[in-house]
Amino acid sequence: MTNEHGATAERAERLKERVYITFTALAVVLALRSHEATAEEAVKTLLIAVTGTLLAVFVADVVSHIAVHAALPARPEVQRMVRVSFGAATVLGLPLLFLGLALAETWPADRALRASTTALVVSLGVIGYLAVRRVRLPLWQKGIVLLAEVALAAAVVGLELLAHG
Repeated sequence: MTNEHGATAERAERLKERVYITFTALAVVLALRSHEATAEEAVKTLLIAVTGTLLAVFVADVVSHIAVHAALPARPEVQRMVRVSFGAATVLGLPLLFLGLALAETWPADRALRASTTALVVSLGVIGYLAVRRVRLPLWQKGIVLLAEVALAAAVVGLELLAHG
């Protein structure tokens, strides 16, 4: 694998993991909204769910490496797996900021969760943009990809609201 190909593959993996974690966080935030969670409950639940998902992604990477290569990953490979898996946690920045405002009693918890929902949906749009910005596709096709990702996020919101509404 060339360095350029390796960097491109890692970039793709990072974007993929951010999508997974963003959808996980979105589902958790929506469930918390429907259960009228306190800010403290929301922070704990979100951190537990996302940490569990990040650990699952990391373990899946290690197990798949062992299955494909019949060996434990070398240190550089483990470092890449850690970067890719745990780097996805950056999508929690705004939701945790909003919930921090709720913990400080600056905002009510329901407003922080609504703002978190919006931030996570917008994050999916940004992730989609980062995925297609360098791709050699006509602008209209890039637009369809972005629209599809945001539409899927909206569908998740709708399904969660139906399930808990």
